[in-house]
Amino acid sequence: MRKISKAIFDAGIRAVMPEVCVARHLNLSDGRLWIGGIDLDLDQIRHIYVAGAGKASGAMAREVEQILGSRIHDGLVITKYGHGLPLKHCRVLEAGHPVPDSAGVAGASALLDMVSEAGKDDLIVCLISGGASALTPAPADGLSLADKQDTTRQLLGCGATIHEINTIRKHLSTIKGGQLCAAANGARVVSLILSDVIGDDLDIIGSGMTAPDTGHFRECRAILERHGIWDSVPEPVRSHIRSGMDGLIPDTPKPGDPIFSRVTNQVVGSLSDALSAAAIEAENQGFTPVVLSSMIQGEAKEAAKVLCAVAREVRRFGRPVKPPACLLCGGETTVTIKGNGSGGRNMELALAGALALAGEEKILLLSAGTDGTDGPTDAAGAFADENTVSRAKALGLSAEKHLNENNAYPFFKALDDLLITGPTRTNVMDMQILLVSG
Repeated sequence: MRKISKAIFDAGIRAVMPEVCVARHLNLSDGRLWIGGIDLDLDQIRHIYVAGAGKASGAMAREVEQILGSRIHDGLVITKYGHGLPLKHCRVLEAGHPVPDSAGVAGASALLDMVSEAGKDDLIVCLISGGASALTPAPADGLSLADKQDTTRQLLGCGATIHEINTIRKHLSTIKGGQLCAAANGARVVSLILSDVIGDDLDIIGSGMTAPDTGHFRECRAILERHGIWDSVPEPVRSHIRSGMDGLIPDTPKPGDPIFSRVTNQVVGSLSDALSAAAIEAENQGFTPVVLSSMIQGEAKEAAKVLCAVAREVRRFGRPVKPPACLLCGGETTVTIKGNGSGGRNMELALAGALALAGEEKILLLSAGTDGTDGPTDAAGAFADENTVSRAKALGLSAEKHLNENNAYPFFKALDDLLITGPTRTNVMDMQILLVSG
């Protein structure tokens, strides 16, 4: 069951590898460039720039180089530490994720400098994937990197969704929320985007560097107040948001702004693509696949209870499908941190799932991040089944205690139940695979 679930996960990953996704939307033939659904005459383009950010941006840029080669005038991609690749025509910078660092500040500044060299006869190919927002911190006037780091840590720890986090990031930045396009001097901009957000919202993926922003400063305050951290985020952040609400500083560019008149945003890969490929592999493995949702969100441990309840329904009553079955879903859950442990949302979901599946025969759960990293660990996720809790108890480990302390990583490490993949160099959120055997 574990081997089969890993094969299903791998099939999903292969379907959203950057080279596969980019090649579907970029083609060069007879002096014409087809990119993101538009057709361009290369003779009408003076220079081509490549601007990328995100965990998959290095791999995306490698494929762009394969197609465009020396036609690239200049290029720069910013990716997570350990995710860089050797490129011939683009510079590669690595920076901190999920908490931004000084390398990211330098990278974002360099990215804006390069884009500002372009003009109306140039093409900027933007490559955006999950992680782009944290990797390109460009603090707005009056804010420091420390202000953004503190705010990011508090947002990550309070259980805020990626939509909420990126809404705030956009309003504390000079590059996000469509502001990259403001620096492009009217150049044509085509963004190829690997989505890591629920619903594939263009203004949320990577904090929408090339997309109109639909959020406002007042939403930022509402988010911080809703999660009880308005009074604890740095005062410069509160002051900046208040100034925006009072109209003292401009909001991010909105739909209809002229800076987007020559901008095309194209999603080239998403979790839905990964789940579709995973379903095909599940069928090849002899399991009837059912894709439940690509939009799972909420607290990881609560999502685990619901998903495992569906698996138990399949096992006991053959609803909504008879076993052997493979239930597939994914999205981006959250964890409200109350302990001082180590782990990530996938391991937390798997640990809660282990408690829900205790004693329930012939069901296996795999929850893993498609980027190969779950939280600040070297694991992508973890496996759980009916024996996980009892095996842990034999080692003197309490599943309940580890869950309450947000300490799933050492729990699963002791059981050798972690999924270790290393960087996959793609990122389309998380996948959950529930196998129910016959």
